[in-house]
Amino acid sequence: MLPRNMRTGGYDLPGVESKDVPLIGYRPLTPDSNTSGRGDDGCDLETSQGESSPMKTTWYCPLDLSTVVEEEEDGVIYTVVVKQQHGAPTNSISSLSRSQCVKAGTEEKLVLHLLHSFSLGDSSFITIFLSTYRSFTSTERVLDILTDRLEDPPGDGERSQTRQSFNKAVSTVFSAWLSEYPEDFRGLREPSRLLRLAPLLPQDSPSATDLRAGLLRIAEELSEKALLADTRQDHKSSASPPPDAAKFEPTNILGFRAGVVAEQLTRIETELFVRLVPYHCLGSLWSQRDKKGREGVCWSVRATVRQFNKLANAVLASCLWPTKLRSQQRARLLEKWISVAEECRARKNFSSLYAIVSALQSNPIHRLRRTWQDTDREVMRKYEELSEIFSDKDNYSQSRELLKEEGTSKYANLDNRLNHKHPNRTSAQGTVPYLGIFLTDLTMLDTAVKDMLDNGYINFDKRRREFEVLAQIRLLQSSCKNCVFITDEAFTQWYHSVPTLTEEESYRLSNEIEAPTEPSPRGLTPTVIITQCPDLSTSRTSLAGDSEGLFDFPSPVNNLLSKLTKHMRSPSVSCLDVDTSPPTNESSPATLTPSTPTKSHRRSASCGNNPANNSVQGSAPDMRIIRIRMDLQDGNLYRSILVTSNDKTPTVISAALEKHNQDPKQASKYELTQLLPEGKELVIPATGNVFYAMTSSSVDFLLRRKGRNPPLGSQPISTETSATFPRIKAKGRRLVRTLF
Repeated sequence: MLPRNMRTGGYDLPGVESKDVPLIGYRPLTPDSNTSGRGDDGCDLETSQGESSPMKTTWYCPLDLSTVVEEEEDGVIYTVVVKQQHGAPTNSISSLSRSQCVKAGTEEKLVLHLLHSFSLGDSSFITIFLSTYRSFTSTERVLDILTDRLEDPPGDGERSQTRQSFNKAVSTVFSAWLSEYPEDFRGLREPSRLLRLAPLLPQDSPSATDLRAGLLRIAEELSEKALLADTRQDHKSSASPPPDAAKFEPTNILGFRAGVVAEQLTRIETELFVRLVPYHCLGSLWSQRDKKGREGVCWSVRATVRQFNKLANAVLASCLWPTKLRSQQRARLLEKWISVAEECRARKNFSSLYAIVSALQSNPIHRLRRTWQDTDREVMRKYEELSEIFSDKDNYSQSRELLKEEGTSKYANLDNRLNHKHPNRTSAQGTVPYLGIFLTDLTMLDTAVKDMLDNGYINFDKRRREFEVLAQIRLLQSSCKNCVFITDEAFTQWYHSVPTLTEEESYRLSNEIEAPTEPSPRGLTPTVIITQCPDLSTSRTSLAGDSEGLFDFPSPVNNLLSKLTKHMRSPSVSCLDVDTSPPTNESSPATLTPSTPTKSHRRSASCGNNPANNSVQGSAPDMRIIRIRMDLQDGNLYRSILVTSNDKTPTVISAALEKHNQDPKQASKYELTQLLPEGKELVIPATGNVFYAMTSSSVDFLLRRKGRNPPLGSQPISTETSATFPRIKAKGRRLVRTLF
């Protein structure tokens, strides 16, 4: 780069006293130009005063010079951004702007920052806090802190500027909270907090008056709810009886057009997705759903999981139940469901699409070799294309790209072959995503980023990252809110008449259709997918039973984050409870999850696992996330365990027992087994190092009581050979750096 005096022709530039200001470029002018004027691009043109220059130049430099620093005050750490904005060349005065965003802080300081965030330039704090605060505090605690502050407001009097600014912030916070998350207030056990808060709210505006009236109405509802608790108990809707298997007609699905079936499935999925509460997907909440006393949490996510299971069960039951059909007839059933999946793709219903494809890839259907051989080749080609959408390569990169492209578009980006089927599409279509992708991202965030800093402050930067994922969900929800559907009673009646097949029943029916022989020659690897939510009868997921105000609250789109965030390329932790286990004699009656077939790799519907790359790389010790289920009545539920290179078998077993709500002191009564492809098993030595004893071909493990026989067809492997392959130790936490 040329020296500064050569770049300026040896003249001092007006308005620039500092020689540290970088010059980006220059423009030569004719010597006879005026000494000042306006260039064609709107920039001021100035010359130095003194001798005439043979060449005049226009100079320019960056208008914004930002400095980012961290400042710590009492109980809070701010990320401070100072921007220096230079004026025109004729004005030597520079203006400074300063904004403070909370990075971390104590619980009390984070709550109180709600009242000061706008004045400090942290405009997104209120939205992020209200979306994520349940991860580190409770509604009761937030109300207590804010109420204490309202009892001692700042300023000398009601008319002071400080008090008016404070009152405006109070109204903004509680109005946003009440409009977006009214269930937080309705979920309080008693109305005393609201009755204490309401008189303290500002009274100087109509909006403040409406806010106070809204809180008092909710307080009145809570009082009535407490007084009529016994009466409400008597009116609870009882669980609907299970469908009568004798009345089920599996082949009736052939009588419905594929478009009609896809439209009805999209109607069901859209209703559930619009009513989804985004913060229910947070990893810290979803991971606690099965703990005692937490049965009601994440009910909106459970409803989506139940629908996923129900549809996959309908595909399995309709294809397997009529065991006397010829292979050509059964192939027509497969073709029907593939056509339905194609129509779901056209309607951007990725949830139903994945449920259908995954059910067709499950082992009881995948192994029906003669049936697949009689399936139309063109239909098979479509099926393979649809299956590729949910490939777990690069952390579901293809699914993510589709969401970016079609998330808020009016229609799906279909090729000409599909477009001619939908020439008269007039109404815009919403996008129903596969929720497991978001659950995967939020679980990875919860696992990879600390909740607390070393000084004990709550890490609010983590909540900002979680909010980026929640904002994607809310953006997609907005695309579905105006969708209109017409219910087809005939299909709805058939859909609800499908009986639930257990794991054992699905295998028995499949073996009746085609006796076990050599492995299927088909190329697609089956994907075991069906997710499982236990005790769904006690969770609040029924549309009919929960119509009493359960889904009455809005969930508006956050205007600050309208773009989809970038996702990592890393292995995923299991987010939904899944079952990829081989058949056992003790199977859960609500489970529909057959085992991984021969020559296949175990995969989960909730998130793809890439065993070869599933190490969480750290400096010391090395780590890896594995998934363990128990060989019990509820053995279809996987739990994610972080295994380090220092962990012995008893330690891992104890941690797994605790995750499954079992007594960790009983670890000596269990053995740990790795589930390998081709139905093989690897028993980890009782005193061995799990990290080095396991193979890289699978991350699925089974916790079995000692002395219990392995399931039929499994092939135990000696640990003497499998434990001799050392792993390459990676340096640094590259996983976290890659993602964040």
